[in-house]
Amino acid sequence: MTATVGTTKAPDPPATSKHNPRRSRHLGAPAWIVRAKALAATIAGLGLAALVWSLIAAGGHFPDELFPALPEIGRAGCDMWLDGTLADDLVASLRRAATGFVIGALAGIAAAVLTANTTTGRTLLQPVLRLLSPIPTIGLVPLAILWFGLGEDSKALVIALGVFVPVWISSHTGLSTTPQDYLQAARCLGAGRRQTLLEIVLPEAAPDIVSGLRVGAAMSFVLIVVAEMTGTTAGIGYRIYQSQMFSQADRVIACLIVLGLIGAVCDLAIATLTAPLTKRSEKER
Repeated sequence: MTATVGTTKAPDPPATSKHNPRRSRHLGAPAWIVRAKALAATIAGLGLAALVWSLIAAGGHFPDELFPALPEIGRAGCDMWLDGTLADDLVASLRRAATGFVIGALAGIAAAVLTANTTTGRTLLQPVLRLLSPIPTIGLVPLAILWFGLGEDSKALVIALGVFVPVWISSHTGLSTTPQDYLQAARCLGAGRRQTLLEIVLPEAAPDIVSGLRVGAAMSFVLIVVAEMTGTTAGIGYRIYQSQMFSQADRVIACLIVLGLIGAVCDLAIATLTAPLTKRSEKER
């Protein structure tokens, strides 16, 4: 009696991960459909927020001067745009935010490279940064004014410090969690330290670095309001402060909406420009 080696077919993989209808529809949908759904969801959310605001304003529970209706807010924004104040404020705020963001982002990434990849950075620099990172950046505004006065330098310093913290934390996390298999393979192939950093560590940490940049960009627009409330004659923060002094709630809200829209556009621009880097890292994983 001879035993025969069967050619039985290997069992199919579980159907839970392969035939999930919801996941299959998401993965198989064209990119424009996914973007259209995201846009529709955003518009629906904004519409719901506008509806809730309109219902509260129409209820009469708050004075019209403190809780204006949406048409009044729109008119206030149009008036500021037509007389040129809003355009000047946008230019001034964007220039300051961009300056602080670039300085803070570059410093944060450079510090993360040191704290994640060098012994000196881990032992000397990292403890100091972890001690300083919980300090609220807004609390440093008086110190920045004492050091640099009321000029542009103090505003750039405040924004740069606010951007530095999230960029450093996120970048350090990504750079310090590179899979050891990748690093060992690079050493076996004769890659030097610089080549390993540029071709393996940084690309692998790209998603975390991008996340830090997006948080830092949002933080720059938060801090620009605080930085522009003193020693300026133009800027969104200055306009908000002046409107609050004269109890012009419609102008305050209009400026906040414009600031939110600009921040959303900047976040989308960062995500779009860095998409090739993050997609490459996801494919390698």
